[in-house]
Amino acid sequence: MKHRIVVLGAGYAGAFAAGNLARRLSPADAEITVVNAVPEFVERMRLHQLAIGQDLAVRRLDEIFAGTGVRLRLGRVTGIDPERRTVAVAGGEGAGELPYDTLLYALGSSVAHHGVPGAAEHAFDVTGRDSALRLRERLAGPAAGGTVLVVGEGLTGIETATEFAESRPDLTVALAARGELGAWLSPKARRHLREAFDRLGVTVHEHTDITAVEPTRAVTADGTFLPADVTVWSAGFAVHSLAAAAGLEVAGTGQILVDGTMRSVSHPDVYAAGDCAYAIDGNGRPLPMSCASAGLTNMRATAAIIARLTGGEVPTDALTYHGNHISLGRRDAIFQMVDGDARSKSWYLGGKPAARLKSAVLKGAWWGIAHPTFGLPKRKRALATTADRTAARVAA
Repeated sequence: MKHRIVVLGAGYAGAFAAGNLARRLSPADAEITVVNAVPEFVERMRLHQLAIGQDLAVRRLDEIFAGTGVRLRLGRVTGIDPERRTVAVAGGEGAGELPYDTLLYALGSSVAHHGVPGAAEHAFDVTGRDSALRLRERLAGPAAGGTVLVVGEGLTGIETATEFAESRPDLTVALAARGELGAWLSPKARRHLREAFDRLGVTVHEHTDITAVEPTRAVTADGTFLPADVTVWSAGFAVHSLAAAAGLEVAGTGQILVDGTMRSVSHPDVYAAGDCAYAIDGNGRPLPMSCASAGLTNMRATAAIIARLTGGEVPTDALTYHGNHISLGRRDAIFQMVDGDARSKSWYLGGKPAARLKSAVLKGAWWGIAHPTFGLPKRKRALATTADRTAARVAA
C-alpha cells in the first residue's frame, strides 16, 4: 500500500515541500496530496506590491502540480485527528475526511491584531491576497494627499511603507514603530534605511505604541492622535489554532513544537514547516516567521520524511538563519547578514545591487513554485500520471 503524505497549505513552504517529495519519492511508493483553501498560489512576499496597484502574475495550483503526481484538494482545513490520522476538509469538491500516514502542516500565518481596539475593524493588512486586494481598492479612493499609516517596524512594515511611498508620491506615508527603526540592523545598514525613508518622504514615529485604531486616525499610548485615512497593520503574525485544538504540543505562540527534523515532539507522524513551526536555530533561538525560515524548515522536513521512508540518513545538523533581505521600493534594498548568535554583521549590501539580488530571489522563488519538481523527468511524470489514472479507475 502506498504511503499517504498529506501537505496542508500550498504557500512557499507547502508548495516547495510537495514538489520536493514528488521529485524524490517514487509514485509507486508514495501518494502526495496537497490541501489548500484557494486555487491559486499566493506570492505573499509581493503582496504589498499588489496592494499599491502593481499587477502580479497568477498561477493556478492545478497547473503547477499537473503531471507531477501531486494531487490537489481544494478546501479549508477545519480539523485534525492525530489519533485516527485524518484531516477534515470543508468547502467545494474537496470536502470530507482525508486519511494520512504522514502529515506536513504548512498552513502559514495571518495578521495578528493583538487585541488592539479597532484594528480588526478599521485597519488593512497585506498577509493574504484577498486582504491585499481590499487595501488596493481602498487606496484607489483617497485623493492626492491622503495619509497612509503603516503600523509595525518589521520587514513587512518597512517594505510596505517604502513601496507605497515610491509608487504613490501623492500619498503621505508614515510608519509607527514601537522601538527604533531598524534597530536590529548594523549601523551602516540602519543609516542606509533612514536615508531611504528620508528620500521617499516617509515619516517615522519611533517608540510609538498604537493602542487603538479609528476610521481616520490611530491613537498612541500617550494619547496622541496620528492621522490616517488608511491604516495598514503589520505589527505581527499569528498562526491558526488548529494544531493546538488537535492536541499537538505547541509553543505559547501556537506554533507546533518540533525537533531538529521538523517532526512534532508529541506526534511523530506530523511534521511542520514555515511560520507554523516553532523551530530552533543553531543558536538556540526560534527561527523568525519569514520566507527564509520557510525555506529552511520545508527543506529539513522533506529531507527527514524522505530519509525515514527510504532508509536514508536523517539530517541532524543545526539550522542556520543567514540574514534578512528588505526591499525599499523597486530600486533599493538592504541585504543584512547575521552571525551565529543572530546579531547583524557589520557588512551589508545596499542600493541597486541589493535590489537586483532581491529581485533574483523573488524570481527564483516564483520559478521554483511554477516548477515544483524542478524538471521532473518525463518518464517519472508518465509513471505518476499512470498511477493517478489507475487509482481513479480503482476508486470508480
